[in-house]
Amino acid sequence: MDSVLAKLPKQSDPNVLVGFDTADDAGVYQLTPDMALVQTVDFFTPIVDDPYTFGQIAAANALSDVYAMGGRPISALSIVGFPNTGRDLAVLESILQGGHAKMQEAGCTVIGGHSIGDEEIKFGYAVTGLINPRRILTNAGALPGDRLILTKRLGTGIISTALKKNRASQASVDAATRSMCALNRAASDAALQFAVHAATDITGFGLLGHARELAIASNVSFVLESTKLEFLPEALEYSREKFLPGGLQRNLEFVEGCVEVAASVPEEVKNLLYDPQTSGGLLLSVHSDDASKLLHALRERGIPAREIGEIVEKTTPLIQVR
Repeated sequence: MDSVLAKLPKQSDPNVLVGFDTADDAGVYQLTPDMALVQTVDFFTPIVDDPYTFGQIAAANALSDVYAMGGRPISALSIVGFPNTGRDLAVLESILQGGHAKMQEAGCTVIGGHSIGDEEIKFGYAVTGLINPRRILTNAGALPGDRLILTKRLGTGIISTALKKNRASQASVDAATRSMCALNRAASDAALQFAVHAATDITGFGLLGHARELAIASNVSFVLESTKLEFLPEALEYSREKFLPGGLQRNLEFVEGCVEVAASVPEEVKNLLYDPQTSGGLLLSVHSDDASKLLHALRERGIPAREIGEIVEKTTPLIQVR
C-alpha cells in the first residue's frame, strides 16, 4: 500500500497538518488556529463468535486511531458488508448494537453509515474527532533518550487463531476480548498530560511493524527489552504451539530486514513481536523525566502499561530486540 500511495500527487492544501504521506494513524485538517479535525476509517471481518462483542471491538478499534493522535472523537459513520441472503438480520442488529454501545461509551455520536451486500461480514466506522493543532501526537516526534511505553498486553492475534482451531481456553478468550473492547481514551488523556513526543497504536502490523513506522518517521532507532513485555494469558503457550495468524508471517517478512532479535529471545516471544493486534494499545515515546510519572498515571487508570525500551540515535539495525 505504501508504494501505491507514494505514486499519488503531493497535496498542497496548507490546512492538511497530517496526511497519508507520513503513515500516521489518522489525518488532521486544520479549521481554526485552535481547532482541527482528526479523521480515520477502519473495518474488518469478525474475529469473535458473538456479534455484539464483534461490534464493540470494531468500534474500539476504529476509535483508537483518533486517540493515538491525541484527539477526541465526536462523530462516526458505520461501514457494513453483510450477505443479502442466508444470514439472520438479527446478527447484523446485534453487531450494530455492540458498536453503538461502545461509541456511546466514547461520547461519539453515530450519525449515519453505508452498507453493501457482501458474502463475508465486514464492519467498522469512519470516525471524526477534534484535536488541538498544537498538541498532535504524530509518529514523527520521537527523540533519542525517550522511553517507550506500551499500554496493552500483546497476543490478540494468536489467541484468536487458537480460538478458530478450538484450542483456546475461555479464560484466554475472555482476557483478549476485554483487552480489545477497552478504549484507548484514558491512555490518550494521560499521555497528553506529559512530555509524550510521539505515539501510535498497535494494530495489524504488530508491535514491530508499528515501531518501524514510528522509527522511520522520527529518524531514530529503537532498543526493545523483550523481558519487559507483557502478554495476554496463554498467548505464549499458543505461540509455542504454532497457532500463528497468517498476518504474522507477512509482518515478519515486511519488518525483518530492519530488525535484529537477540538469539536469547525465545521463539514464542519473537512470534508475539510480529503478532497482528486488533484494538491494541498505544505505543508512547515519552521524555525520560516523565516516563515513571506517565506509567503511574496510566496504572492509576487501570491500564496495564509497561516500559518496554528506549529511543536511541538512528543506527543499523533500525530496531534491536534484546
